[in-house]
Amino acid sequence: MDIAIHSTFLPHEDAEASLAFYRDVLGFEVRLDVGSGRMRWITVGPPGGSGTAVVLHPPAADPGVTEDERRTIAEMMAKGTYAIILLATPDLDGAFKRLQAADAEIVQEPAEQPYGVRDCAVRDPAGNLIRIQETR
Repeated sequence: MDIAIHSTFLPHEDAEASLAFYRDVLGFEVRLDVGSGRMRWITVGPPGGSGTAVVLHPPAADPGVTEDERRTIAEMMAKGTYAIILLATPDLDGAFKRLQAADAEIVQEPAEQPYGVRDCAVRDPAGNLIRIQETR
């Protein structure tokens, strides 16, 4: 079976702030930007044609979500417990310096982890946790 990861979804509350973070800070390219206002989906991904993408989406878009569920999602996003993504780079220290210079919310500075990787953690403007692992 030949299966690849194509897209993953991360919620956003502020499309412009999310776009600025993923495009301008992380250096992702914008592949698709549809909708408007609070109902805007932005697909971003690593430059250079990689097939993997992140779809930044409005959490309120699903018509099957109740108002109570929307409030719970908003609370979890505010605490940074709703969504996470793991990225990788050969230059963790350089990436971390760029995140610091952009005033990203730092959760953890680069560190060797007991499970055998070196990584750091930040939050995007929506509160999503982003761990960035150093490739070796």
